[in-house]
Parts: sequence; structure tokens; C-alpha cells
Amino acid sequence: MTSPPDRLLRRLEWQVVRRLDGRLQGAYRTVFRGTGIDFADLRGYTPEDDVRHIDWNVTARLDEPYVRQYTEDREVTAWLVLDRSASMRFGVGAGKASVVTELAVCLARLFTQGGNRVGAILYDNQVQRVVPARTGRTHVLHLTHELTKDGPARDDRRPTDLAAMLHLAAATARRRGLVFVISDFIGELDWEPALTRLALRHEVVAIRVVDPAELDLPDLGLVLVEDAETGEQLLADTSDPLFRRRLRAEVDAREFAVTGAMRRAGAVDHRLGTDQDLVGALVDMAQRSKRRRA
Repeated sequence: MTSPPDRLLRRLEWQVVRRLDGRLQGAYRTVFRGTGIDFADLRGYTPEDDVRHIDWNVTARLDEPYVRQYTEDREVTAWLVLDRSASMRFGVGAGKASVVTELAVCLARLFTQGGNRVGAILYDNQVQRVVPARTGRTHVLHLTHELTKDGPARDDRRPTDLAAMLHLAAATARRRGLVFVISDFIGELDWEPALTRLALRHEVVAIRVVDPAELDLPDLGLVLVEDAETGEQLLADTSDPLFRRRLRAEVDAREFAVTGAMRRAGAVDHRLGTDQDLVGALVDMAQRSKRRRA
């Protein structure tokens, strides 16, 4: 009899990974390419180049910017940095936590199919688990088990420390590779410096998982709203047009601030709604990342 993690992996392989093989035609293996450590050549700098590859000694001698070229690794080490905080349990139907689990399993299976190694960091304020980077389907099954098993009940009312999560990612992923940071990014914006430092060494893809109700609160009349992380409660009249306009303005301002922080940090940012089709979302992520690299 198969276990729940095995059934989940088999379902996602059939419903998502198999469909992606046809739609991406192997693009997920080449869109996110690791940069090797073997120096190959120098060439003149162009505006599309990564400034981190500028050779400042040669640039100073020739009074013209030059960049180093490296032999690209055939294999990529990918890290999945997963926010497991209280706010990730929000959502109607599948919910954000369920979407994060399925997204992580699909990404892990896609990369290991190409012989790449995948590791994971499962983070909340009290407990952090690191799954070492390995390859193969058995490893993905182990990761699926870690993602689906129930942890001890905890009552942590602190907002998610995203900066600490990113510091842990930087300390864990020592070799240059690809880092997916998957979170709702709810909380203070003090994580931007940590994301910037992470992006200086790795190619970072930030995926914000959101529920439609967080972006546009439905008209439910008078409701008691509670913050899942701080426990703060508010009695809100969701049918009040003025309240809805003010809430919409605050949501838009926060979306703008988060997107701006990610771009300044040098991360590729995506947004995934809990109501989106996972296949379509992954295809869109791959195509956007490919256009950015081009």
C-alpha cells in the first residue's frame, strides 16, 4: 500500500510534470543554468551583462569595462527555501501551504529528472529543517514526506522573520546555484538586504504565494478578522465601500513595495495565486525567466 507522500508525488508526476514535459520541451532544464567556476575568457561589457562578472583589474588597466566568462555547469544545484509560518496556512480550498507543497514537489521532480541536485529549507520562527541537496526520485519522495508530515503544535504569534530565513539560506547554500524563495512575504520589509546578499552569490527566484481573498476581500458583511501571526483581531464591515477602497489602496501599496524590493535585490519575482493552474504558472515562470536571461 502506497503512503500519502508517494500518492502525492505520483499524482503530481501525472497531472503536472508529465504535462510540462510537452509544453516546456525541456526548457526548464536550460532556463535556469548554473554558472560554472572555471574561467574561460574575457570580453567587453554590454548593458545586458551581470555587473557581478566585471573584472575590475582588467577594467582599470584598459580603462574600459570587461567581464569574465565562465564555463557553465551542466548540472544545477537548486535550493527550495520554503516559508512554513502561520500566515501560509491561510486560504480557502487548497490554501497557500498546500500550493507551496505541490509547487516544491514539482520543482524538485523537474530538476532531478535532468540529473540536478535539489535541497530544501523548511522554515518557521521556531523550527527549521534542512533537507540536503541530492538527486533522484527517491530523494524527491523523501522531500515530499518532509513537506507533508505534521509537526508539533506551536503557538508562535511573532511575524515571520524573513531576513533570518534568507540568512539561513545563504549559510546553507554555499556553492553558487539556483535558489527559489517561496513565501507570501507578509511582514516587515527588512528582508531586502538579506535577499540582496543572497542574490549576489546565487540566481534567486522569489515566488510570492497569495490567496485571492488577501488581494480583494469579498463582501461578507460584518466579520472578525484575525492576523494569523500576531493574533491581532479587527471587526471589519466588508460591505462598506470606503473600507474596501482603503484596503485596496493598502494592498496595492504593499504589492508595489514588495515588487520593488525584490527587483532592487536582483531577484526574479513571480506571483502565484492559490486559484491558478500550476502547469500554466510554471510555464509562465519559465518563459519570463528565459526572456529576462535573453
